Amino acid sequence: MDVNQTIVRVLEEIGVDYVFGGSGQVNASMLLALNKSEKIKTIIIQNEQAASFMAAGYAMFSKKLGVCFATGGPGAFNLFSGLAVAYSDSIPMLAITGYTSQAMRGKGALNESTGLSRTPDSQAMFAATTKKSVILEDAKYAVSTLEELIYTAFEGRPGPVHLHIPKNITIAEIPKYRSVNVAVPKIAAESDQIEEFCKGFVENFSADKKPMLMVGYGCIRSDAKDVLEKLINTWKIPFSSTMDAKGYLSEDNPMSLGIVGTSGDVGANEYFHDSKTILAVGNSFAENATFGFNPKLMDGKTFLHINIDRHEIDKVYSSDYRLVSDARFALEKLVEYLESHKIQPLSENLAIRKKHHDENLPELSNGKLHPGYLTQLISKHLPENSIIMGDAGAHMLWLSAYLNLNKNQWYQNPGSFGPMASHVNGSIGVKCANPDRPVICACGDGDYLMAGFEILTCVKNQIPVVYIIFDNSEFNVIKKFLLANFGEQAFMDIKNPDYVKYAESCGARGWQVRNAEEFEKAFDAALKLNQPCIIDAIIDGEIYPPMSISKT
Repeated sequence: MDVNQTIVRVLEEIGVDYVFGGSGQVNASMLLALNKSEKIKTIIIQNEQAASFMAAGYAMFSKKLGVCFATGGPGAFNLFSGLAVAYSDSIPMLAITGYTSQAMRGKGALNESTGLSRTPDSQAMFAATTKKSVILEDAKYAVSTLEELIYTAFEGRPGPVHLHIPKNITIAEIPKYRSVNVAVPKIAAESDQIEEFCKGFVENFSADKKPMLMVGYGCIRSDAKDVLEKLINTWKIPFSSTMDAKGYLSEDNPMSLGIVGTSGDVGANEYFHDSKTILAVGNSFAENATFGFNPKLMDGKTFLHINIDRHEIDKVYSSDYRLVSDARFALEKLVEYLESHKIQPLSENLAIRKKHHDENLPELSNGKLHPGYLTQLISKHLPENSIIMGDAGAHMLWLSAYLNLNKNQWYQNPGSFGPMASHVNGSIGVKCANPDRPVICACGDGDYLMAGFEILTCVKNQIPVVYIIFDNSEFNVIKKFLLANFGEQAFMDIKNPDYVKYAESCGARGWQVRNAEEFEKAFDAALKLNQPCIIDAIIDGEIYPPMSISKT
């Protein structure tokens, strides 16, 4: 068994059923090994950047490892954006790339990236964009190296890892194969730390302090939904969600406030302002969620923070009580403490003002859709168990403000690193990992144009993602930024193709819609077709997303 065959066997054993990558000379033999696999489906992309985004999407809402691969040099470098997303957003991924053989290094070999003789240093670059990057120099260490890297990807705060395989090593025989052991123990706080934390919570748990739970993406990664619901419903605790956890808990729950932040729900922002006790779980306090890192945001509040990564705690705001722990483990211990000490729920009449943004949005008469109204239409017709992916831009703010998710419908935006087109491609990986859940990518036209040719990948591999393009023919949110700060704007126009003809030329289905009736018919048809579709929704670019202002 050679190194590439070994890699494929290891991936099969740990349950990977999709990998994403591009062809190339250095990794050509890996393609042959993958082609012989009966358990793994290989998705060959149009651009390696898309492979990294797809791998991130594959791991985002699953317990599986996202895997992408590329040839050495330029192919490998195209993976960086997706690895940066995974690194920033705690997504377990393995990137495998080619590398120059030992005897050829420093000679300027084709695609060389050793850092020698004025070649790029890919090892240094991958090391800076992953939890760990390794060059496999000896085939006999293939299994142990893979074991270590996969363990590292899942251990503690998840993230990406990377393996360089020199060309001569790819087909080298390994002396003996063994199964890998990648069982990763959960990060669990010590009992005395848990006791102190729980006491601190109870001391600040009263109606007059208006306690508030803030739910982050870490809760999804630790599969904490049931224990969160028990904590909220039993002790009547109002809660908000980050954009990355929106919909994980039903927004129809009487305790749901919505999202806190610059485009957050009005009632959630008001309640947060009045709250004196904040419990944040799996939350990293991103810029939008903190009104631009407002230094006074936690003034006058008791702040309790649970996070798997000790570096996230006290990073933005100093906590009064803290637990470095897996979210589910910590919440289970908190629930046990509340039960054993017979802590009573908050008063049923605790004032919760479920105030959202203006919900009486108009249907325009200018042949364009109000972007907020379009979002309401999406929400109204969104199937249960859907996963809706926003991309970077104004539409992301409309989605977070006007989607109402209550039927196990999840939403995620591109996260803190936030590259455009990440979820145009990531949606494909999400669908591969969740074949029984509808996957909808709601993206801006600027996002789609960066990477929309991957719909060919969808068509070739029969991956039914529905794309809804918020088409205003401009970089809308940047235009607003320029006008607000400088009183003028430049270079914000976008030239869009005929997306209907484009979709059809790629073998997909397409619609252009300009009003509610047209959209509803197109969306219903797209969901029923179960094939790749594009809905080009023409929206009014002069209407900007809501941006609320903190009172603190």
